[in-house]
Order: sequence, then C-alpha cells, then structure tokens
Amino acid sequence: MSGDSGFTGQALAHDVTLIVVRHGQTDWNAVARLQGRQDIPLNALGRAQARGNGRALGEWAKTEARDLARFRFVSSPLSRARETMELLRGEAGLAPNDYTRDTRLEELTFGDWEGLTLKELKVQDPTGHAGRKANRWGHVPPNGESYEMLSKRIAGWLETVDRDTVSVSHGGVLRVLFGLICGVADTEVPTLPAHQDRFVVFSGQSARWYPAVEAP
Repeated sequence: MSGDSGFTGQALAHDVTLIVVRHGQTDWNAVARLQGRQDIPLNALGRAQARGNGRALGEWAKTEARDLARFRFVSSPLSRARETMELLRGEAGLAPNDYTRDTRLEELTFGDWEGLTLKELKVQDPTGHAGRKANRWGHVPPNGESYEMLSKRIAGWLETVDRDTVSVSHGGVLRVLFGLICGVADTEVPTLPAHQDRFVVFSGQSARWYPAVEAP
C-alpha cells in the first residue's frame, strides 16, 4: 500500500538486511507519557526486554546462518536506546560497546508536549490535541516534529544503509520505516504497533517481526 508523502516504498539496497529494535520499556512508556527527546532510562522490564531481544537475535543468526559480527550496529544516542543496544549485544555474544551512534535515529520530538499524557494534553492544549487526533501524520506539536518530518529525516538515514545493519531506536522511527520500506500508507503509519519485546527484520520491501526468547 502506498502513502502520499513521496517517501514510501523505498526498498533497501540489494541483499541488505536491516534489523530494527525498539528500546526497552521506560517508566514513561508504562504510563503512556509523551517521551520524545527526553532522556528517560530503561526500567527493570525494559532491561529484561533488551536482554530477551539479544538472545532472540542470537537465535535468529544461528537459524539463518548469519554472522552478527559482520553487521553494522548503530543506535540512537538517547540513553534508553544505548542501554538497550549494549544489553542486546552482550546477550548476543558481542562486545557491548562496539557500535556507533547516529542522531538521525533519535525519536520524534513532541516539543512542548513532552512529559504529558494524552489525557493531560487534552486539558492543557485542547486545540493541539484535536489537531493531532485529526491528522496524526502531518500535525506538528509546538516546537516539535510531525511524523512526516520524521519520515524525511529517516529517509536520509536509510539511504546510507548499504550493508547488513542492526539498529536500536524508537517507536516513531520504527513506524516510519514500515512506511518507507514496505509502503504502508501515511495515514496508517502513526498507529502501527511498535513492540519492545521483539524486533523487525526488513529485507527488500518486506518486514517480519521476531519474538524475544524467554529467559531460562
């Protein structure tokens, strides 16, 4: 399904695999607080999710006969993504700190709304809340960023993915990648699931979720 922004259906380079992991849960995620660029750390469940994804990634590599040491690993610079990356790599049998950071992979910023729940937003900024509800793709929060803006930022990063890559980033980033790579309609992108206990393997113009392995 095609979107309307001109950035959907952007297939990966030939024979490139892109694995995308959303960071583990934070206390703000647990209460549905708009997080954006706020540097909120993982909670205990988030760390367990990151480790589970590391084990699952190791199992995926064995099943697919892939050498993770040959992949590029890149993370959003926000601490919740970096800690997820380091826990994941450790569980997958790799040196925890051997990865790069890219600011383009930072989360969608909600600007002045960061720190609010949607219930609080409806009270404090009813006009903005209504605008967001009417147009999740294009609405720009005060001093913030729309999904459309995020998609353009991530499209620029995606053009640099020229080898097998594992990326740890955020829910908004993961959603727009489904639009960019798989051609999901712009109107549907903001409502896509962005699980924290599994990862997505993108190849060509297709995507597949892999569940995390339970701790023994």
